Amino acid sequence: MDAKTIYAKSSDIKGRTYLEYRRDMKKKAIAELEIIEYLRDKLKEHYTNAKDINVEKWGGDKFLWFLRKGGITREPDFRAIIDDNEVFIEFQYSDRDDLKYYDFKVSKVAKKKKGERFPIDNKLFFYIHKVLKSYAFFTPQWIVENGKYDYVPAWRVSAYRVPKEKFHSILKEDNQLNEIIEIIDAKNGILYFQYELINIWKEELLEELQKVVDENKLINIMPKDLESFFRIIFILDNLEKIPKNANLWLIYILSFIDNNAKLEELAKIVYCIDYLYSKIELKDNEQKILKSKLIELLNIVKNYEKNDGTYSSDITKSPVEEMRYALFSINNIEDIIQDMIHYYNVDLKPIKKIYENVNNVKKIANMIKR
Repeated sequence: MDAKTIYAKSSDIKGRTYLEYRRDMKKKAIAELEIIEYLRDKLKEHYTNAKDINVEKWGGDKFLWFLRKGGITREPDFRAIIDDNEVFIEFQYSDRDDLKYYDFKVSKVAKKKKGERFPIDNKLFFYIHKVLKSYAFFTPQWIVENGKYDYVPAWRVSAYRVPKEKFHSILKEDNQLNEIIEIIDAKNGILYFQYELINIWKEELLEELQKVVDENKLINIMPKDLESFFRIIFILDNLEKIPKNANLWLIYILSFIDNNAKLEELAKIVYCIDYLYSKIELKDNEQKILKSKLIELLNIVKNYEKNDGTYSSDITKSPVEEMRYALFSINNIEDIIQDMIHYYNVDLKPIKKIYENVNNVKKIANMIKR
């Protein structure tokens, strides 16, 4: 945690670790959702005699890349139905070429019976080496036979460790991976770029955060306009407090949505919606209202997109600021859409890939780099 935040908070206000958790959860989820079609094609090559192969995301995050109510499991990442057989697939990838060992968690490789470990049946590992533009299929049995059970310093636990030479020997180079890896890297760049908005806002509101701690009370902000509403929500969020009548607060913030709202305003509205939504149970009428407002919000943000991939709503803001506001809004709207479908069975179009509502992903990523 940065020193300014520690000073501002004393030890009372915790950082918004939940948003950071969602960000970190999405890193692998981006890769999984981008790779699924490629995985299906490679399974067809791997199982040459199979007549029918279907692949779907699996595990606790098969529909949602994070669960507000928990639900992280040790289940595999994909399930494949190959003719009449069910095969579970663990997906891993590496973006480093300096590893001496490739490590695999014991729980994913073997089960313990009567004190002995046995490789898991009907499971396949699918590995992408981003640097070498290569992939490999292998079984838990192969890991056990070619690796050793040893302590992994980075994990602080023991795991199966396969030496680099043995692992590289099974990798297959494939130029098809180039495009997929570019998209994965671009989306990860966008992910970290847009989440910087939280730190920017924290810096701007540092004085208010200090007052909360120093005076041991909430600052006197009445949420009568969007800026006041956002400020008090941001402070409540950092205090991990919930306002009374939070359901009414949610409906109130939705009233600020307007076709003429600028991207900065939209990002603040989305932040408030996301925070309040995560703290309440929606009633039927609230579900209907929020559903229509999410669609409206998404359309407003997308209407500000220009042909070159940038966003523009306010000439007083730089292209970088505008882009960050837009990407932050889209990302969190997609999260809420998935969450509402999962928990409320709301009739919305499911999000199949993270940032699927962003056009020109690679162009935007290149602009961020520059």
